[in-house]
Amino acid sequence: MLGLLVLPGFLLLALLLQVTVVDLIRIKGVVPDLIFLLVVFYAFWRGQREGAFWGFVAGLMKDFVTGNYFGLNALSTAVAGYLVGWSETRLYKDSSLVVAALTFLATLISQLVYYLLLVYLQIKISLGLALFGVILPSAVYNALLVPLFYRKFYRLYLRGWFRMGQF
Repeated sequence: MLGLLVLPGFLLLALLLQVTVVDLIRIKGVVPDLIFLLVVFYAFWRGQREGAFWGFVAGLMKDFVTGNYFGLNALSTAVAGYLVGWSETRLYKDSSLVVAALTFLATLISQLVYYLLLVYLQIKISLGLALFGVILPSAVYNALLVPLFYRKFYRLYLRGWFRMGQF
């Protein structure tokens, strides 16, 4: 029962921090994505289905708050959650370095999916600007934050705080 409140609670807290405090640590126009980090962590622990589900939920939350193109964050974060969940049984969960590399790749994929959806909607952004101005810096920034947060959340997960049962 506790798990039903903990992950949504942390997602709401991350969303609140994302729209208030995180903007203060902007580097060259790029901010870390705390919500995305939580989705990556949870998908890595629980697998594809839950990763995709919570990625979609977290993306919808971001879409509601930001007011940007509704559904794009939901789709791109769900894809990332699904792909990270695929590695659940294949990679070593105790290493922050493994999770940082996984976060880097997941951010790249999520941002590329977002970019492709924007292109599909006929929103013109140059690939070079998107790749080198947003996608790669976001991936690096998210990956650099993993060592600060992963161990703490992993301990909570091992203690059963994030367990909700299977879908």
